Amino acid sequence: MSTTLLGQAIRRALRMHGIAGVTLAFASVAAPALAQDKAADAPSQQLETVTVTGSRIRKADVETAQPIVVIDRTAIEHQGFNSVADILQNLSEAGSPPISRASALASGESVGGYYVSLRNLGANRTLVLLNGKRLGATTSGTQDLSQVPVSAIERVEVLKDGASAIYGSDAIAGVINIITRKNYDGAEASAYVGQFDEDDGAKQTYSMTFGSHNDRGSITFSAEYSKEDPVWAKDRPYSAYPNSSRHPTSGWSLATQWGAFYFPEGFCAGQDDSPLGTCTLKPGGNPFDPADYHGTNAAGGNSDRSNANEQMMLQTGIERRSLFVNGEYAITDNIRFSTDILYNKRSTTQQIAGYPFQPAFSLPGSTSLIGLSAQSYYNPVGDRFLGEGNGHDVYFYRRGWEVPRTRSNDLSTYRVSGTLEGSFSLGERTFNWDVGGYVNTNDLLKLQRGDFSLIALAGALGPSFLDPATGRVTCGTPDNPIPYGSSPGSCIPWNPILPAGQGGSGSLSDPALQAYLFPEYHDTGRTRTVDYSANITGPVFTLPAGDVNVAAGYEYRNETGDFVPDAFSQAGISTNLSAGPTSGKYTVEEYYVEVDVPVLKDLPFARELSFNVAARHSDYSSFGKTTNGKFSLTWRPLDDLLVRGNYAQGFRAPTINDLFGGLGGTFDSYTDPCDVTNGEAGINPAVLARCTSGFGGQHGTPANFHQLGQGGSPCTAFPCQTGIQFLSGSNPTLQPETTTTKTLGMVYSPSWIGGLDISLDWYRVRINNAITADSVQQIVDDCYLRGVTSRCSNLLFTRDPVTGVVNYALRGQTNQGWVDTEGYDLGVNYRLPEFSFGRFAIHWDTTYVAHLNTKPDNDPATIVQPSTSLGSNFRTRSNASLDWTLGDFGATWTTRYFSSIKEKCSSFPGECNMPDHVAPDTGPYKLNRTGGNTFHDLQVRWNAPWNASIAAGVNNVFNHVGPVLYSAPNSSFTYYGGFDIGRFYYLRYTQKF
Repeated sequence: MSTTLLGQAIRRALRMHGIAGVTLAFASVAAPALAQDKAADAPSQQLETVTVTGSRIRKADVETAQPIVVIDRTAIEHQGFNSVADILQNLSEAGSPPISRASALASGESVGGYYVSLRNLGANRTLVLLNGKRLGATTSGTQDLSQVPVSAIERVEVLKDGASAIYGSDAIAGVINIITRKNYDGAEASAYVGQFDEDDGAKQTYSMTFGSHNDRGSITFSAEYSKEDPVWAKDRPYSAYPNSSRHPTSGWSLATQWGAFYFPEGFCAGQDDSPLGTCTLKPGGNPFDPADYHGTNAAGGNSDRSNANEQMMLQTGIERRSLFVNGEYAITDNIRFSTDILYNKRSTTQQIAGYPFQPAFSLPGSTSLIGLSAQSYYNPVGDRFLGEGNGHDVYFYRRGWEVPRTRSNDLSTYRVSGTLEGSFSLGERTFNWDVGGYVNTNDLLKLQRGDFSLIALAGALGPSFLDPATGRVTCGTPDNPIPYGSSPGSCIPWNPILPAGQGGSGSLSDPALQAYLFPEYHDTGRTRTVDYSANITGPVFTLPAGDVNVAAGYEYRNETGDFVPDAFSQAGISTNLSAGPTSGKYTVEEYYVEVDVPVLKDLPFARELSFNVAARHSDYSSFGKTTNGKFSLTWRPLDDLLVRGNYAQGFRAPTINDLFGGLGGTFDSYTDPCDVTNGEAGINPAVLARCTSGFGGQHGTPANFHQLGQGGSPCTAFPCQTGIQFLSGSNPTLQPETTTTKTLGMVYSPSWIGGLDISLDWYRVRINNAITADSVQQIVDDCYLRGVTSRCSNLLFTRDPVTGVVNYALRGQTNQGWVDTEGYDLGVNYRLPEFSFGRFAIHWDTTYVAHLNTKPDNDPATIVQPSTSLGSNFRTRSNASLDWTLGDFGATWTTRYFSSIKEKCSSFPGECNMPDHVAPDTGPYKLNRTGGNTFHDLQVRWNAPWNASIAAGVNNVFNHVGPVLYSAPNSSFTYYGGFDIGRFYYLRYTQKF
């Protein structure tokens, strides 16, 4: 079969199955290309069949019953995005970004990567492949899409169906298969630059692709450099303040750069009027003169409070360097060797406000809190002023404003794959085989600064004296001085009373003191995947309707992973989150078989009837064995109409972090249901009774209980971040979660309207025995809202017997309950006839979520929790575009729609427009529902006569800004982390040689 005939067959089959030209940019209706613009024929064309994502069977017509979206290279170039994740995130089937670049407070191994969550079921339930083989993953099972340079991509196929019977674990919500360019002949250079119209967030990408071939083989190189500058929270109204510019004075912290100090009662004027009973030095005041102090925040408002958002990044910066090589060589006419080599280094930066130190820290093995020692030279109520033995230790709140917390995450990826593939004949039947393997290694280096070293802090706040020989304050005592400096064994005293910006002895503005108190911390990690596989496919016999094709294979995979936090974090001797090391491995052996059976063909109301069955047996060293099957049906009653259906079993194995993760600290954000003003206790008598009575063995909360946040002050915005470090951990007894996926759909391509394809698919995914990362919010809601007594256990959380504040919580991984989602995908693609004024193409893709429900445990009495439209769970996402071409000119207008969002009105009940909402699982609570949001993009382009193309565009043409969302979904700010943050202009130039 010639390349031309094969291409025609592929285009016909893809069109019949509704996947031809279903592209994200909605830019061109073209089947996936077999090569590039100047690609050569494959070395000898001995493999005349191809595979499509979701099946291992090679067929010339690539007919499939599964819903697939294809994003070809033309579609990629017709968008204003320069990363794989940004492109995929705009699929209507994509859920909210798991770790968005607006999640400035996120921590852990996966931070800094780009991930996609199909159906909003989680990034680790979406399997990502590179040329049909698994992309490397973190110990948490997330696969970073920034590993793949855009310049190397030929197309992306997105399977919107479960496929564990074909690919094994993780293929629950769907499969993303990134297919790279190969057989390229020539050279191509491209430059992309852009920025927001606020003159920030500049992006630049430069790439080079070149290749060559001969009669026996080919080689293709792609190199890419990309950089995106950060955007600062202070430069956008919805992130400039803790509760947005709508409430610019709300949510400010009492842990400030000016400090709040617990001096003896009566030390300063207005101390009794301070919310904390503390004193703060007046600007420019003398720290040793009580007259220069006033009661902290005694004047009310935001006096002596700080806005931490001033130092935070709204969008983190990222820099990538990539190299991808593909080579093929025909050893004989029937045997070919191919290899892929990938190197990628991704560097991301985060910044948040300096650490809010508070009187809650002590050194390991000590019960004494760290504070300003009575023997410190800088203590105005210490021994120096009150006499030896009469001074007071001073405890305080003080933010390290002078040294913001920064994190740099460097991930280096090394990947090498090699495959021998060929064909042989038995009689008149041709079989295709391949044997290959790959190694994927990810090395992580995480550098952090801005957290206090508790050892250095205890020394800097400990005894100190004025050394007459040097004229400077020195740690220790005159009889036992400690060398001055930041090296090990040395010490530099700190005067925390001096506010940021005020110089003087002991000021934190001193670079030497900063180096002493804030060392650089280093976390390291490595994950490694080693995979070997062998496959064979071909027709085994013939029925009247056609060949019965079979594919079978074996795969072995070894997964190892380590994440080693800095020694300070492991020992708990810094203000950073405490963390233990993660280290583990597992192996899996798998066998699969797939059979494609044609039943009827070319009959009335059965132009085609076929089914496909598959099964995969997996043997894991971590938990045991599992077998999963799949059944697919294709029925074409008319030439213009295809009906397709699938039933699939699936599973997701526990990850290395799930099983072997170390115990770590976390400052959770949550809304305490027992808060009588902002929680459900204020409107639900049953909840109030549980809270105050000590339900489930917990201490009861006071009748007027208010949740406390950072700095020990009452929360004003919700969810509210705790000021007490909680704990999270793993579970070595976890079992795999199991799934069933059902899809049923149709594709209508009327012959009487050329160029029109309409597809409609129903889907339902049910996840049982779900591997759940518990949260403090889920625990307290289950206890007090749903009355699940097992969730009130003191092993999970405790309350202070006096204040009622949650002072301890332990959350981990567990198998419990289920997740169930159901919805519909609609696709309309229409390429109009050519007119004298150009040719138009219309593309419209919509996903409607009928429900997304969860059940937190296996107790039959527990009520199902509906999540649809709550937070970042959109009921409807829709993308539509109009594409125009005329000769060398073209333009694309794209519209991206997000339906309304609902959130609880804990922060500002007066803004609720659904105050009488009653939830089936928790009873009444107030809701606010925002309107839908639509973003518009425009690109215009020109193919220049010197073999170049120039494109200019604007994303978010009308500078639309989404609604204020106090629940901060997928973000650290009052804004959804998946929305555009402004109008973005870009220019792309591509030169071919």
